[in-house]
Amino acid sequence: MPWSRIISGIVAIALALVATLLGGWYFTIAIAVVVFLGQEEYFNLVRVRGIFPAAKTTMFVSQVLLVICILDGSLADAVMPIAGTLICFYLLFQPKMATISDISASIMGLFYVGYLSSYWVRLRTLGSAAGSNLPFGGYWPRNWSDILQQESLASLPQGLTLTVLTFLCIWAADIGAYIVGKFFGKTRLSEISPKKTVEGAVFGVTASIAVALAGADYLHLPKFLLTGVSLGSLIGISSILGDLTESMLKRDAGVKDSGQLIPGHGGILDRTDSYIFTAPLVYYFVTLLLPLIADI
Repeated sequence: MPWSRIISGIVAIALALVATLLGGWYFTIAIAVVVFLGQEEYFNLVRVRGIFPAAKTTMFVSQVLLVICILDGSLADAVMPIAGTLICFYLLFQPKMATISDISASIMGLFYVGYLSSYWVRLRTLGSAAGSNLPFGGYWPRNWSDILQQESLASLPQGLTLTVLTFLCIWAADIGAYIVGKFFGKTRLSEISPKKTVEGAVFGVTASIAVALAGADYLHLPKFLLTGVSLGSLIGISSILGDLTESMLKRDAGVKDSGQLIPGHGGILDRTDSYIFTAPLVYYFVTLLLPLIADI
């Protein structure tokens, strides 16, 4: 593996963990940058197919969506239909008559890169208001040793622990699928991405479940066996689907990578595809299903 890939990967992980730890507007700004760059890459892929989306309008309303998420997450879902309406208005009244493909690609860019990614902000803000000890809603541990002590986890923001656990499950799924698929994979998973194998996918989901089980036990989540298996499966499968979806976009555009921003890794979408579908599923698992599991 090239050193550029290793170093850039370490830097990316470090930046992600620092932003996640800080939370608040710090985390939101980090997500906003990723969304902006990811949408640029997405629209570049779309233009290769001769489609002319409302790129600037879509990117603007996506940023507004993220701001609303940090201010009041309950209003965030109202932005999606309003933003879709604004995008259609823009395309309908421009000099060149828009096509179905132009409108569809614009709405997909809003939903796929902007709306789904906004759930990372919503997930990180869970229970964060009470734990904020920095300006702009940020958080920083007063005693680093407390983070490693199981009995002190209750004092950490819920959104922080759940977001970190989700990251760990995604990393376990990606690494597990890559290693097993590379050395032991024989059965192709999908024609969309020939290098992905069934063996790698199964081990990736298994690795995600193992990390989720350990995390659910460590965090004292209710019915940790059921919670760990359910959450780990959800994250492992959704990360694979996210990877395949981005591969489908690149295959349709006829390119190998979505961009060249990250040395040795390609573009932003190449590195964040496993995260796109995961956040909303984890958010609703925690807010809707976890209370039900606790009552079983």
